[in-house]
Amino acid sequence: MTTATLEAPKTTHTDYLALEAEFGARNYKPLDVVITRGEGVWVWDVAGRKYLDCLSAYSAVNQGHCHPRILQAMVEQAGRLTLTSRAFRNDQLGLFYEELCRLTNSHSVLPMNTGVEAVESALKVSRKWGYEVKGVPAGQAEIIVCADNFHGRTLSVVGFSTDPTSNTNFGPFTPGFRIVPFGDAQALESAIRPNTVAVLLEPIQGEAGVIIPPAGYLRAVREACTRNDVILILDEVQTGLGRTGRLLAEEHDGVEADLTLIGKALSGGFYPVSAVLSNKEVLGVLKPGEHGSTFGGNPLGCAVARMALKVLIEEGMIENAARQGERMMEGLRAVNSGAIKTVRGRGLMIAVELEPEAGGARRYCEALQARGILCKETHDHTIRIAPPLVITGAEADWAVEQFQAVLSG
Repeated sequence: MTTATLEAPKTTHTDYLALEAEFGARNYKPLDVVITRGEGVWVWDVAGRKYLDCLSAYSAVNQGHCHPRILQAMVEQAGRLTLTSRAFRNDQLGLFYEELCRLTNSHSVLPMNTGVEAVESALKVSRKWGYEVKGVPAGQAEIIVCADNFHGRTLSVVGFSTDPTSNTNFGPFTPGFRIVPFGDAQALESAIRPNTVAVLLEPIQGEAGVIIPPAGYLRAVREACTRNDVILILDEVQTGLGRTGRLLAEEHDGVEADLTLIGKALSGGFYPVSAVLSNKEVLGVLKPGEHGSTFGGNPLGCAVARMALKVLIEEGMIENAARQGERMMEGLRAVNSGAIKTVRGRGLMIAVELEPEAGGARRYCEALQARGILCKETHDHTIRIAPPLVITGAEADWAVEQFQAVLSG
């Protein structure tokens, strides 16, 4: 047997890229920037170059990188207790439940870790509710989803994706899902059948390119679900917790889902924490032993999430998202460029869709990187812009100037 030797850590940009290429699975195509530090809206690479983060880890870092109050909460809790499993109780879980329910007007919380775990949990509990409460025959429950959806990467979820990149050669898939066009409430209601137990959708489709449905769509869907005794599940993993200028995006339409799914920014980027928010009727069908997670509801995650929610509210980040989002969209719409097809968004969830002949969004993201802006393309022709909610007016204006320079060049 040979003993491995510890080498000095690699320190150059090229070394880090080589390590990823040699040892990592190639299931991502990131920009070639190697980030080593972050603070607020800013990150620095290993060479010391500074960038304004316009992705926020897909909205997981709404509160800004390394927020000091969340960091302090994490360090303090990590020094006391990190994990008990749910075999025992801990002194953070009940407080997390209470604060989250009061903040979101929910009755019950199911804590999980990742966004897609929250989605899978909602699918499971909706089926169980359908069989035990609605009276759907065993094994025949159906759930309606929308085309161009993105709810995660697990096998069941990719099975009802309409993106061939997500599901080609990963089958066979879980049955029981029906796909309808996003934004068409009439098509959705027409798809409801006696065995339909739930509708799952994003209030704004993020991965699809920040697709905002027509005015009144969510309210019409809510009414259709109520009329037909169907659970409405809103996936707010990306849209929730201030991103759109409201605590939850569903608030823009004055609706409440039966199950609302949150994650990402629930921990401010420090730790995987997600949750299913529910009324008691739906989550009430779960009995001990029927669903769970070793890490879900752990004291470290709960302490981090409690502080992440506090700073979001106490520091006015949601209101700032509404103000700076309007400011950025106004600036981006004023950019004189034949490459731009449209600018759309809500709060600080913004997309610049490019004309097909513009040559794709990737090259513009690379040009923006060279000017100190980090953002990411989606679906080839769209640049997604989602800076942390702590961005200032001056920082927003500077970001728009870089977009102006790149898109007009």
